Amino acid sequence: MSFINLQDIIEREVIPGFKGKFIHSANVTIVHWSITAGSELSEHNHPHEQVTNIISGELELTMERVTKRLKSGEVAVIPSNLKHHGRAITDCYIIDVFYPIREDYRVELKE
Repeated sequence: MSFINLQDIIEREVIPGFKGKFIHSANVTIVHWSITAGSELSEHNHPHEQVTNIISGELELTMERVTKRLKSGEVAVIPSNLKHHGRAITDCYIIDVFYPIREDYRVELKE
């Protein structure tokens, strides 16, 4: 069992304009993203299931050539290995949940 304060997590910029705070449980990775308007995530896929929760702002997301503008309160469910890409229309705050854990997002912090 853990209790985590987001203020204690160091934000990392994974790609330009995408800054995240990463939490890993035994089975999932949760990322709290702050995304700068105009930032783009190129088309990619991964073996992880992904659930994208739009907390604030507007994100254009394309999955398998279907594009939708997502706003606060909307959720996208991205199946494993499905090609997708996105672009922040405005500054966004998004919470992504990945299953299984995104080992590529783990970082050992030396303090």
